[in-house]
Amino acid sequence: MAAILDIHGGKLMQGVSIWPLLSLSWVSALEMLKVAALAPNIPALYELHFGVPMAGAVLSALNTRLNASMLELLLQELQAKFLFVDYQFIEVVLKALKLITLAKAKPPFLVLIPESDLSNHQEIAPSTVEKLPPGSLHYDQLLAMGKYGFEPIRPADECQPISVNFTSGSTGKPKGAVYSHRAAYLNSIARILAGDMRPIPVFLWTVDMFRCNGWCFTWAMAAMGGTNICIRSLTAKAIFDAIHLHKVTLLCGAPAILSLIAEAPAADHTLLPSKVEILVAGALPSGKAVNKVQELGFSVSHLYGMTEALGPFTAQSLKPPKDDQASGEGIHNPMMEEIDVKDPETMISLPSDGKTIGEVMFRSNTLMSGYLKNPQATQKAFRGGWYRSGDLGVRLPNRCIEIKDRAVDKIQSSGGEMISSLEVEAVVAGHSMVAAVAVVGRLDGAVGETACAFVTLKEGCNGTAEEIVEFCRVRLPQYMVPKSVVFMDLPVNSIGKVQKFVLRSSSLSLSPAAAFYLWCPSSSNPLSLSFSSGRDVPSTSGVLSLPGVSSTYSSPPLSPTCHLPITAQQRPSTLSGVLSNSGRGVPSTSSVLSLSRVGGRFINLFGLPEET
Repeated sequence: MAAILDIHGGKLMQGVSIWPLLSLSWVSALEMLKVAALAPNIPALYELHFGVPMAGAVLSALNTRLNASMLELLLQELQAKFLFVDYQFIEVVLKALKLITLAKAKPPFLVLIPESDLSNHQEIAPSTVEKLPPGSLHYDQLLAMGKYGFEPIRPADECQPISVNFTSGSTGKPKGAVYSHRAAYLNSIARILAGDMRPIPVFLWTVDMFRCNGWCFTWAMAAMGGTNICIRSLTAKAIFDAIHLHKVTLLCGAPAILSLIAEAPAADHTLLPSKVEILVAGALPSGKAVNKVQELGFSVSHLYGMTEALGPFTAQSLKPPKDDQASGEGIHNPMMEEIDVKDPETMISLPSDGKTIGEVMFRSNTLMSGYLKNPQATQKAFRGGWYRSGDLGVRLPNRCIEIKDRAVDKIQSSGGEMISSLEVEAVVAGHSMVAAVAVVGRLDGAVGETACAFVTLKEGCNGTAEEIVEFCRVRLPQYMVPKSVVFMDLPVNSIGKVQKFVLRSSSLSLSPAAAFYLWCPSSSNPLSLSFSSGRDVPSTSGVLSLPGVSSTYSSPPLSPTCHLPITAQQRPSTLSGVLSNSGRGVPSTSSVLSLSRVGGRFINLFGLPEET
């Protein structure tokens, strides 16, 4: 059994034994029903990871940063029968439920989770309670209706689904990765083995439980009889306080957690009582931040993985780095059958020379079963019997893998060299004035691209493009140095993921015009394009209606073509706008679109995500 401790309220529960209470007869009778949850890292969400499967249902923990329209879309795709929502997110849920009702669909049954912090109990406003759908239940009321003698409903087959986890949707609509009981079980054991987890660990929940079921640490901690420390909001002080109060041994999360600790006020940097492991997955911050965290007494390991692989599956213990260069991915998940770098066309394994670039692929029992209601995307992802990660990498002479870039983000210079946007971003992020950065390719003449850096400066800083370029010049090969630097707030989707396709479109205003096509997805509904004037374009605005197109998406080239009846100057110029769908049946989303005029007509330079 795993103890669950709410750090603020001191609420101690036995997470496994409590869950027969939730398994009501009217819940377990619905075979494989979907149960959605929208909550931060609180005890109730941890409990749901056991109670829902024990009731014979499938859990989908949703990103707490979702807006109402995206939440409605995912709930409809899930066809969730129940939605457990923390009081903190009730307003966005009520908006989503209203959208579901307007679409003449049946909304899920609502279960409201109250504040678990006994020392800071917050009553839900009566006006909010009045808005709740009829029949909604309070979480504690639901538990009180349970039966202690309930027998858990075990899966008839270990390949039955246990959860659905949605991808970040950085290139379009999030896809639901379906996890099986077998994959979750094996990956939980792998967490224990690969992480060298000590007996009776104390885990601080700094990685979101909605991310791959907390990287499967929800179940791994129960297997080890560990203690879970739940915190609602993440601060450096909360981390250090938890470490001292509860003797935390392990915490995980995005690399931003390293910057959070390293940049915290000196007063928060207290001496650790013992060694604490930090596992981070994603692009690392500067070497300075990693060094600082290690100096404070933390042991840092860098992980690599993705939603489709149930979270991270390779790990490398970081020694104090000498520079900001990317490091190879080392020890892999012992349950992962094979990881390789292959030619995506021939499927031949590439040499371990650190130069030959291919696609990172893997196969294992610890992968998703497929994408929810998306057999085409599933077939594409597993084409050739391997899961195709979409990441480009090389095999180093020591057989480790070094990730170079996402295939969709690769930048090819006019000289034929590949520019790694990840490496350029790592260097730019090391500048003392930079808060965030994203790098995309900018067209450089007829062929080839150069790096274009979009930078958000830290508050109060006033850097120049020349300073950023010079900073990179002494740290990168000449062909990788950004030729353009744009200062702006980076565009993000509803869950905070940077939308690089928007930045590619924005780079149009810096590039010569090029002949690409405007396309729109298959739909019987008309699409509309709202646009405003851009660089070197006469002041103009308007709305353009486009008919639905019956053909399927193909790339490259993007098709079909559509000529826009807009007149402007005779020289190449650019329009930026928003493409949105006005009818039902297509996700209600908007995407920034840039158009370039060539020969009297405007044409799309980069296209839009396949799912839009």
